[in-house]
Amino acid sequence: LKPVHRRVLFAMNVLGNDWNKPYKKSARVVGDVIGKYHPHGDIAVYETIVRLAQPFSMRYMLVDGQGNFGSVDGDSAAAMRYTEVRMAKIAHELLADL
Repeated sequence: LKPVHRRVLFAMNVLGNDWNKPYKKSARVVGDVIGKYHPHGDIAVYETIVRLAQPFSMRYMLVDGQGNFGSVDGDSAAAMRYTEVRMAKIAHELLADL
């Protein structure tokens, strides 16, 4: 995983955004990542979250997303204020040792 991927998953873990809890707005997660761990543009962080939630981009989805996260045909994802995310169960297991 790239550093931004690790930072997103770590921020979701700190937020308690686990696979067995309700979804949280993507904008909330992006704001925490930018504010605490990755002081770069919000678009880059949101595109990372979108990629982690797309079943056609990753072999194992690390983020469970609710909303429009794009398609194989090249359709872009909805704005972050319209989507919600939580960690997938496999990501929770990946971060269990932290």
